[in-house]
Amino acid sequence: MTKAEFLEKLRIELSSGVTPQVLQENLNYYGQYIDDEIRKGRTESEVLAELGDPWILAKTIVDAQREESVEDVIYDSDGRTYRGNSSTEESSNIHVWSLDSWWKKLLLILVVVAVIVVIFAVISGIVSLIAPVLIPLLVIILLVRMLRRRW
Repeated sequence: MTKAEFLEKLRIELSSGVTPQVLQENLNYYGQYIDDEIRKGRTESEVLAELGDPWILAKTIVDAQREESVEDVIYDSDGRTYRGNSSTEESSNIHVWSLDSWWKKLLLILVVVAVIVVIFAVISGIVSLIAPVLIPLLVIILLVRMLRRRW
């Protein structure tokens, strides 16, 4: 088995059990470890034999990730990590809402249109309530001013 084959098998085994970030960190770590050991004078086959079967290594990594139950780790769609302590009685779940799909964009547009319609309805309702009083009042004020100028 070569380094590339080892890392590919490790990637396949880890992909279903850990987050993409943890997957990449482990692939980088073991790729660097193999390179460092080869630079020290060991052969690739010796290093890979020492590491063992990628399936067993992946199972160990996945099990270690699951044992990190002291903290809840939440990953959003952008790959950012948020941590909250699950040992407290009130666990805080953080969710980041992003416009990464068409239906979320459509929902935002509909909400904006609904807010504009509500604002327009409120303003027109206020005007319709005030208009019967305001228009005659304005007509009276204009008539009084016109009559004052003539006298």
